[in-house]
Amino acid sequence: MFNPAILISKPVPFLKVRVHRDDLDPTLCGLCVGYERDKWRTTQLAQHIFEWLPEFALTPSEWGAIQHSNSVELLRSAARRVYTSKKFENRGEFGELLLHAVVRQVHNSIPAISKIYYKTADNDTVKGFDAVHVVGPPDDMELWLGEAKFYKEINSAIREVVEELETHLDTDYLRAEFSLITGKIDGSIPHADNLKKLLSPNTSLDDVFSRACIPVLLTYDSSCVASHKSCDNKYEDAFKAELEVHHAKFLDALAKNKGVPKEIAIHLFLLPLAAKEALIAAFNEKLKSWQNL
Repeated sequence: MFNPAILISKPVPFLKVRVHRDDLDPTLCGLCVGYERDKWRTTQLAQHIFEWLPEFALTPSEWGAIQHSNSVELLRSAARRVYTSKKFENRGEFGELLLHAVVRQVHNSIPAISKIYYKTADNDTVKGFDAVHVVGPPDDMELWLGEAKFYKEINSAIREVVEELETHLDTDYLRAEFSLITGKIDGSIPHADNLKKLLSPNTSLDDVFSRACIPVLLTYDSSCVASHKSCDNKYEDAFKAELEVHHAKFLDALAKNKGVPKEIAIHLFLLPLAAKEALIAAFNEKLKSWQNL
């Protein structure tokens, strides 16, 4: 049986929320990795993100089993569900894992399903939303349907995610996605019954949209991050200025796209990187070590 206390016990926060603008629409949350001895904390981020892997890749029932059974085997299984391919540079799972960690840390969300658990073959990519979480109590919950772009270049990330939002928020696509999600909801989570009712084909999308939020996580190689060696005052000012510029670009892209419903709340999370290549190599190395536990 699923133990809700597992969801309360989360990894100690690592990412620093350096910008949090709830007064903007979409809202803006800027996440900072920081430096250690003049170097951006690539390895430390990789180590931290993998603390989230069990609840990202396992079902709620399996999370509970970690405390009572062969946890090493379950952790190994979680790592193998991500991918086993040697061609890892352009895979999206690490962006999805980052999104999972960010929404859990910042908004105390609860994962409704583990989509990666339902892969039908090794190295498959999972289509649809990159995260399905709920926020708030079961009788007054919000449905968070996330999108992540783990990119080097921010303009490409913005363009691609806005196009994807239009596709994923199409009525027919949503109905098909809701049908798939409903069949994967673990009945032991506290929100299961209310979530199934919300996603029912009998529920108007107007009612769904009133309870839906879209967290969007974008990463990119940052000139600000690359040009500093510590989180001093100059860095903080440059960090905030850079994120405000990219938020404005995202807002402009949304305004030009008529396919994204205006009634859905969008939360933009920006995670500037020093170098995506170095980070994904660190992620891959950490994944392989888990797979060989």
